[in-house]
Amino acid sequence: QVQLVESGGGLVQAGGSLRLSCAASGRTFIPYTMGWFRQAPGKEREFVAAISSSASSTYYADSVKGRFTISKDNAKNMVYLQMNSLKPEDTAVYYCRVSAYWGQGTQVTVSS
Repeated sequence: QVQLVESGGGLVQAGGSLRLSCAASGRTFIPYTMGWFRQAPGKEREFVAAISSSASSTYYADSVKGRFTISKDNAKNMVYLQMNSLKPEDTAVYYCRVSAYWGQGTQVTVSS
């Protein structure tokens, strides 16, 4: 049984920071690209960031470039999203994704 469990969401003021974590279990995800997506109320789910299997390459949506950093720890089957300079428009449920698997999401709310 594959499980992805996100944590680290919460309420933060604009300009603040949060660090999201995604714990993967049930199999090894070392060979896979891992990513973060988000979905705001009334909007479609959108790509935020991804990191290659070796962590040598990272990819970001234009809206978060320079503010968010994705990283992973293969030994722990973990992927992280460091979010700095948060804006109210970053408010969304954030999901971890690996291959065809999704986590349940963690709520991030940024107040102005």
